[in-house]
Order: sequence, then structure tokens, then C-alpha cells
Amino acid sequence: MHQLFLKPKKERSLVRKHPWVFSGAVERKDGEIADGDLVEVYSKGGAFLGTGHYQESSILVRMLSFRKEPINQQFWNQKIDNAYRYRQLLGILQDSQTNCYRLVHGEGDGLPGLIVDVYDRTAVVQAHSIGMHRNRNEIAIALQTTLGKDLQAIYYKSQTTLPQEFSETIQNGYLFGEKSNDVALEHGHRFRIDWEEGQKTGFFLDQRDNRKLLQTYSVGQSVLNTFCYTGGFSIYALQAGAKEVVSVDISGKAMEIVDENVALNGYGSDKHTSVKGDVLQYLRAEDTPAFDVVVVDPPAYAKNIRKRHNAIQGYKRLNAAAFQKVKKGGIMFTFSCSQVVDRQLFYDTVTAAAIEAGRPVRVMHHLTQPPDHPVQMSHPEGSYLKGLVLEVG
Repeated sequence: MHQLFLKPKKERSLVRKHPWVFSGAVERKDGEIADGDLVEVYSKGGAFLGTGHYQESSILVRMLSFRKEPINQQFWNQKIDNAYRYRQLLGILQDSQTNCYRLVHGEGDGLPGLIVDVYDRTAVVQAHSIGMHRNRNEIAIALQTTLGKDLQAIYYKSQTTLPQEFSETIQNGYLFGEKSNDVALEHGHRFRIDWEEGQKTGFFLDQRDNRKLLQTYSVGQSVLNTFCYTGGFSIYALQAGAKEVVSVDISGKAMEIVDENVALNGYGSDKHTSVKGDVLQYLRAEDTPAFDVVVVDPPAYAKNIRKRHNAIQGYKRLNAAAFQKVKKGGIMFTFSCSQVVDRQLFYDTVTAAAIEAGRPVRVMHHLTQPPDHPVQMSHPEGSYLKGLVLEVG
């Protein structure tokens, strides 16, 4: 196995079990190491620190283990089984009203670069590192070992999540089984999941708890769901008894699935309206009415630190426009899933938007991701989803 040695004192983060080795921390490496290779990481003084996947980028190594152990099939089986047992502890696997959940959440489950979402009996695997891509077959075997008869198919979907230079050689497809039931259940609501062509793995499971909270405030209310994707928040609002729900997204494909999901849950156009269009333009249009409840859940505005300033300006413009469409005494749910925008910065940005909009605002809830998207205390960067529920005067 290849070996890599750190500069003096750069081992401190690994001693604290942080799972990343940055390129600037490395003093030397033995020979040519290819993307995806396993490497052993050592301190300047030669102390063993752990083993991880190598990839030429700012994060040079993603740590798989801090013990000296073989990274073999038994390793993958144990990791997947541990992730499964954690979800058992959460009670998700015993919930008859929910059969979709995140089984592996990267660093939160000690497997940086790997995402596994389960929709009924289909597991969707997404690699965010070449090392995980190269271990996809071992991961598939581990999933079959742990899930057994509860698993009918494994769909591998990594073409757009790996570096561009690899995308032409990577094909999405089934590692096991074939496509079957594409309707999943969440808190009793039914959703068609397009894991083959949809965004991410097909659905935004990280908003499960926040969608349920929205029900509390939707009874008898008019609700606007922007960046609605396939209508998660919209279905929950309808189920709560909202008098009117409007869903807005720029994706025509997403809006088709919204309409399917609305019908799948027994609702029609008398309660729900789909709008295909740019959200900011919709919010700024003079003929757009005000709503009792407004949901603002945009995609990540910044993928890296260099784009953070532009992202902040984007969040400010968006939230300022959204505040203008909330009725006096109404409620706004607003989110950021940009990892490089931390919780305080997001809070400050929304505050600035409220000032610009001239609306007095009170904080009702601070929101985050659900526990099946765990955060290791040694890796605070894993807490990526920030949300606020606001009462708008």
C-alpha cells in the first residue's frame, strides 16, 4: 500500500479523527499514487494515522479508518452494517409510514465520499470520490449482505458527482436487480421517485422532519412552495388541510412529477397549482399574490469557498423578495444547503434581507438535517442544512 507523510504538526486534525487530509498538509509521498488508490497516512515522525482514499484535489485523502486494518470485503460489510444498525436505533426502519431513508451519509457514517439512499427496496448509491467508485462492487455486496430480502435493486448514480475528467468513462446503472416500485412512503405520504433521471438520488430526504413541521402551520392556509422540485413540502401542506398550495420550479420534468405526486395522494387542481418558471421572477412579479406560508428551499448557491460571496448576495436577493410575498403575520420557511455558508452567516444574510424588505421578523425555529444524515463531532462540516422558520410582521 502507498504511504504518505505529513508536515510537522499537521497530524493534529487526524488525531482528533477529522476525516480529511488537505493537500497543503503533505510533505512527501512514496512514488506515483493514482486517484482512488488506498494510502496509509503517517505523521512526520512516522506514527501511523490511518488509511484512506487518495484523490488529486484540495482534499487529498478521505480517511476510511484510523486503525491499521485491511480495507477488504469484511471492512465494507462492517461499515454498512454499522450504518444500518444506527438507523435501527433511530426507529426509521420500524416506521410503517416511512420506507425511504438515508442509509449512508458520507463522513457521518465514517465513509467519506459515499451516499446511499433507500427507497422502499431500492438502494441508490452515489460516489463522490474515485475511491468509492472503484469500491462500488464491494459496497453493493455489503448492501446485499446487510439488507438481505429487503433489497431488490441497487442503482449506481455517480456520473455527475465525480470529477469531470472521469465522467465520460462512468456509466450509471443497476449493480443488482432491476427497476421495480418507484413509489416511496414518507410519513404516510406517497412520492414517485425518479432515481435514474432526477436530481441527487431522486428525492431530498434531508427535509423529512422540516416537511412534517410545515404541516403544523399549513392548516387552512395559503402556501407557496418555491424551488419545489417534486413537491415534498406541497404534499405535506395539502395533507394538513391547506386551502391553497402553489408549487414553483424552473424544471418542467420536476413539475410533471409534482402533478403526479399531487394526484397520487388524492388531490386535484382545485387545491393545487403548478407553476413552471424562475422563482425570483415569480416572487418579484406584481401579479403574484401574498401567501400565509412561504417556503424558500433553493439548491446550493455555492459549491466552494470561492463562490461564497456571490451565494450570500443571491440568498439576500431571494429572501428579500420572498419576504414581500408573506402576508402580515404569516410564516416563512427558508433554507440553505450550501456547506460553505455556515449557520451564523445564513442567519445574518436572512436578517439583512428582512431589513431590506422592511419587515419585522421573529425566529420561531432553527432547522437542520434529520438524524439519518448524521454529523460526526470531529467533522462539523457535515452539518450542511440550515433553516429558519420566521414569523413575518
